[in-house]
Order: sequence, then structure tokens, then C-alpha cells
Amino acid sequence: MIETRELTKQFKDVRAVDGINLTVARGELVALLGPNGAGKSTTLRMLTTLIPPTAGNASVGGFDVVRQQREVRLRIGYIGQGNGAGHSQRGRDELVSQGRAYGMRVRPARERANELVDSLGLGDVADRTVSTLSGGQRRRLDIAMGLIHSPELLFLDEPSTGLDPQNRANLQEHILRLREARETTIVLTTHYLDEADSMAERVIVIDHGRIIADDTPQRLKAKHVGDHVILGFTAEHDAISAARTLHAERHGTEVRVTAEDGPQQAPKLLDDLSAAGLAVSSIEVTRPTLDDVFLTLTGRSLREGRAEETVEV
Repeated sequence: MIETRELTKQFKDVRAVDGINLTVARGELVALLGPNGAGKSTTLRMLTTLIPPTAGNASVGGFDVVRQQREVRLRIGYIGQGNGAGHSQRGRDELVSQGRAYGMRVRPARERANELVDSLGLGDVADRTVSTLSGGQRRRLDIAMGLIHSPELLFLDEPSTGLDPQNRANLQEHILRLREARETTIVLTTHYLDEADSMAERVIVIDHGRIIADDTPQRLKAKHVGDHVILGFTAEHDAISAARTLHAERHGTEVRVTAEDGPQQAPKLLDDLSAAGLAVSSIEVTRPTLDDVFLTLTGRSLREGRAEETVEV
């Protein structure tokens, strides 16, 4: 569904995207993670024909993003970070107009608009002018506009920003239903690590315009961080002996062991310590997060530098 070769974008002295090679199969749900300025949004804007690449090439749905822009745009939905609806227009009318622009007949466009209004909780405000809506309501309207024609490929650039937890959950559910019903391919960027972890079957980490990791969330966490088995002891000298036995880190009376599968490794660790005559007073297994992965790969948290968000309903 998406294929790029050495895709590059240069803005004067800044190389925002630096030779990205990317393949996304039909029906995949892929999350792009990276800090502000990593090149995620620039990559999406090239793939959606909004800006041309400086070098390299890309095809979307089998069509070249430079030479066949119309064919690409007919097959995609794009929900960017800005607001797309006209301020003086009514929300429901904007949805119908958007559907008509994609070639839908009036009645199907109205039916689809009504469906999206209901599913995204816009029923009380859909017939108001856009300028009177709150930021969160406008965000939901933008999402509805991107979904109006049920695209085969959907790009979501931080879609949940500004939404309260309930509407975030509603949006995620709608996206997953859309994918299941229509086998929609979805590419999203997000700063919500739980969103990427729960929704995406594949996570791509971008930093300084390059892809630095690409795998399932589970394999990324296992490969780059691992589980931590934390063993507690009543006496510090026992902890010192346990750390030597296991070749592990010690902090006071606690010993921390990094393992690929903590729950599976914990019984073996206890057996090894028992054989050495060491009794464990407590045990805890902690699982890594995608933010831990990002910290390991880039040296900083994905949350660092993130702008403060005002949640509006």
C-alpha cells in the first residue's frame, strides 16, 4: 500500500527526512513514533501529496505521489494536526460537502455524515457553525471529515490530541471498526504511548529524519529494554551475594535482573538463589513500555519537549 525508496525532504539547511525506506502492506496498522521535529509529519505530508520530496520516490496505493497526485488523493484520508473545516460553515454541511468532493452521491454522503456525527459524539453541535465549536469538537469534526469517504488508506497525524479520555476511546474504537469492516490500512503518529501499544501491530521509531527501529511493540520492548525482575532481601549482605551469583545490579537490599521474559525467568532465578543458600523476601516483575524503548534508542523520553495540551470537550 505504501512504498518509499530513499525518500528525502530538505528545507534550506535542515534535512527533515533523510532517505527513508518504508513498506506498508495492505491492511496494516502502523504507528510512527518520534520526538518533535523527528520527521514524522513531514513524511506524512509527502505521502499525502501535500509537499513534494526533495529526493527519492514514494508510491501510495500503487500511484506515484508526485506524478499521480489525483489518484493518490482519491484513495486516502488525511487527518492533520490543524483544523480543516471552514469556520463559517455548519459541521454537518462540511461533512456532506467533503463526501461530495470525493464523488459520493448526496444521500450516501448525508447518511455517512450522520453516522460519523453519532459515533464521534457530535450530535448536539453538528448543526452549529464551526467557529462556535470548542477545540475538541473541531478536532472530532476534522476526524469525521477524514473518514467520510471510508478511505482504503487513512493517515492520522496525532489524531487524539485535544480529546478527553472518553472521546479518545471512542475514536480508537471507530478506527479499529473501520479497519475490521473495510480492511483499511492505517498509518498514525501519536504521543500517546498506550495508543500505539494497544492499536498498532507495528511500530516505527523515527529520529533525525531516519528510521531507527521497526518491529511489533512486543518485540521492540523485549529487544531494546526487557523485563525487570526485582528481588528483595532482608539483609544487604545477602543482596550482595545474590548480585554476584546472578551477575546483576544491586540497589541496597534489592537486586535487579534484566530478562527477555521476566515471568518465565523468575522461577529459575529463585532456584539459582536457593541453590546458593540465599532466601528471597520479595519478588516483582515489571514490564517495559514503549517510552522505555524510545528512551533506550534516543536517550530521551518521547514525552520530553511535548507541548502542554488543553483538553476540551
